Amino acid sequence: MGVFVFLPLVLPLTAWPIARLAEQHLHPRTAARMLTWVAVVMAVCSTVCLCLVMVVGTATLPGNPLPDGWSDPEVRAAVPYDEVVGKAAIPALCAVLLVCARTLWRHVRARRRAHRALAGLPDTEVAVLPDGTPYAYALPGGGASRDRVVVTTALLDRLDSGERRALFAHERAHLTARHHRYLLAVRLAAHANPFLRPLRTAVAYAAERWADEEAARTVGDRRTVATAIGKAALASRSGPPPPAFAASGAPFAAPGPVPRRVAALLGPAPATGPWPTVFTSVGLAAWGAAAGTAMSAMSSANAAVTLFWILRTATAL
Repeated sequence: MGVFVFLPLVLPLTAWPIARLAEQHLHPRTAARMLTWVAVVMAVCSTVCLCLVMVVGTATLPGNPLPDGWSDPEVRAAVPYDEVVGKAAIPALCAVLLVCARTLWRHVRARRRAHRALAGLPDTEVAVLPDGTPYAYALPGGGASRDRVVVTTALLDRLDSGERRALFAHERAHLTARHHRYLLAVRLAAHANPFLRPLRTAVAYAAERWADEEAARTVGDRRTVATAIGKAALASRSGPPPPAFAASGAPFAAPGPVPRRVAALLGPAPATGPWPTVFTSVGLAAWGAAAGTAMSAMSSANAAVTLFWILRTATAL
């Protein structure tokens, strides 16, 4: 195993360059999918390595239910600094599991509360709330509940007919592409490894840009979509904050780089080209992130297999 067991904990740093360059040079759909997969794989690998270090490092603790053979000097020598790092891995792994479980619980609870809040409205694809706070978001369904677009009368009153079409197309794009799954996956990945937080921000922006481009394609006018986003952003900032359960969906004018989204819509549509070559900045960053992800997977797999055979030799499993 050696020091290679620790590589997946720091290899997410190799994805930082592509997290920024993907927003500028890749199609939003490609950027969202690629960055999500990179974040998930790296988060799983780093968590696996935490578990491996903890197994060897905690085998000598009093009252540990692990087999006595796992605390032999030969076994503990397989992981460097097992006495310190192994014990430190216990609270680290518990914190990862606790934060991820709390995130999942809050996500499910928020969606349930949002659906209960719409119980008195007609069961249509678009739910219009008579609320003075301007906001709109996509609410994914589940079980007996259907996917719905939630919008308030305060926001609809600020948009004309074309801009309303852009709003609905944007939110439907979130639901069709299941963007909430991408956002939840990178949120959990960032909790598992804090080095993945830049990817969480990049995926959130890419998902919004992805929905913007789908709305522009549906409406047929990029400027109309840009105007709708700008109006919605100004309205949401001038009014009171939306209810807490609105965060369970994908807000139309979520806090963030709205001027960049508007500027992108006022320009030409992004091209869906092949994988960038290594001779460009974005290509170099993308291949670097891919190499870091592959190295993380191989390091964690090698460490897991090596430790398995070492423990199997030390005691019967």
